[in-house]
Amino acid sequence: MIPAAAEPTNAPEWTVSELSGALKRTLEDAFGHVRLRGEISGYRGPHSSGHAYFCLKDRDARIDAVIWKSAFGRMRFRPQEGLEVVAIGRITTFPGKSTYQIVVEQLEPAGIGALMALLEERRRRLTAEGLFAEARKRRPPFLPRVVGVVTSPTGAVIRDILHRLEDRFPRHVLVWPVRVQGETCAEEVAAAIRGFGALSPDGPVPRPDVLIVARGGGSLEDLWGFNEEAVVRAAAESPIPLISAVGHETDWTLIDHAADLRAPTPTGAAEMAVPVRAELVVQVGGAARRQEEAMLRLIESRRTELRSAARALPSPEALVGVPRQRLDLAWAKLAPGLLANAREHERELRRASDRLARQAPYVRLAEVRTRLKAVGDKPRDHLARAIAERRKALAGFSARLAAGRDAVIRAERLRIETCRERVGGLAGRADRAARAAIERGVRRLESQAGLLASLGYRSVLARGYALVRDERDGVVRTAAEVVPGQALTIEFADGRRRVQAEGARPKRRPDPLVQTSLFDN
Repeated sequence: MIPAAAEPTNAPEWTVSELSGALKRTLEDAFGHVRLRGEISGYRGPHSSGHAYFCLKDRDARIDAVIWKSAFGRMRFRPQEGLEVVAIGRITTFPGKSTYQIVVEQLEPAGIGALMALLEERRRRLTAEGLFAEARKRRPPFLPRVVGVVTSPTGAVIRDILHRLEDRFPRHVLVWPVRVQGETCAEEVAAAIRGFGALSPDGPVPRPDVLIVARGGGSLEDLWGFNEEAVVRAAAESPIPLISAVGHETDWTLIDHAADLRAPTPTGAAEMAVPVRAELVVQVGGAARRQEEAMLRLIESRRTELRSAARALPSPEALVGVPRQRLDLAWAKLAPGLLANAREHERELRRASDRLARQAPYVRLAEVRTRLKAVGDKPRDHLARAIAERRKALAGFSARLAAGRDAVIRAERLRIETCRERVGGLAGRADRAARAAIERGVRRLESQAGLLASLGYRSVLARGYALVRDERDGVVRTAAEVVPGQALTIEFADGRRRVQAEGARPKRRPDPLVQTSLFDN
């Protein structure tokens, strides 16, 4: 059954793209910039492109949100999952999904409660990492040579610190100017702390012995830059002891937990950094007086002890009398001792002379002569018998060697004759095989030469054809390859001739990247 035709209408016909564009313009014109409050959902950090995508939701609805890369880099407050915020931006549509979304240009926490929740969550996370542990905190030096101050150079804080240092103990002060409020506050403060730590102790700009990070009081939003994670990590990693003096005594920021000391005010930080010079002068003077009095008392005590010891010492005659008496007794015993020693050595010399007399050379020589006479001619007879036995044995060895030599010579002659016959036979066989191989190679070469003559291009040239070559001796196969005026070589069967194609050679087109002269034709 054929359906009935639709009734004619004058309603315009839209394409999908046209309708999406019209909806986009209508939505943007009707709303423009809006302030939208909601909870961040589905946030996983910036995309690889640098853009951030998430949703804003409340109890009954949700809307897609996007932060472009350029706006994300300028934001002082970064989005976090589950945080209630106020997003400022413009409403638009995304034709690819036929949905509407908000392009966020600014992002603010929705009230103090959200900031406090974010601050508490960040504090717990950094505490778990150990950045606030008491074990890693250090005491600043008692009297630093150089004091580094990270603060604004135009506020009252730096003047209070300088005046307090001047009153207590003047020191060399290095000021690293930073913004203590605003979008770039955290980055500048973190860079200043790391910059002071990177200075060399012996460089042209000396590295401070203690750092003071200071700022006046303010609201939680004003002090938020000192709660950023970059500032806290820079303070925890600082190689220089750091004193935090951010806000008033009732204000607390995360840098206070990471710093080595926390001062209630910037003036209090200056008091913690250096002692009072006048008090030190009084203490040193009192210590010097006590040391002088103690030294005088010690000298007087040593003098009294020396006098007592001097009265107890014996006289020189008493000290020398006993050694002198021992010397006299030893002198009296010396002459008899020397005489007894000489007599003992004389007895030992006589005993040695008697032993030498018994071992005299002429006595030993007489004993040897006696033993030689007893032996007589026995060695000569024994030597003659030994020589005769050796001659007999050598004669037998010589006969056996001569017989063995003749047998070896006969065997070698027989083996040489056998090898000579085998070599003759092999030489004949090798000669016949070489001649047969040469004949087969000649026949194969003649066959290949005939095949080459029949298939080579020279046989074609002999039938009246010609071969055309270009300047580079390449073969020209088609007429389209020949350019007018081109130099060619034509090869015939009996030689070659150089020719030139008809027509003028075309001019070379100038390089479009090179500017030619106005006077060139």
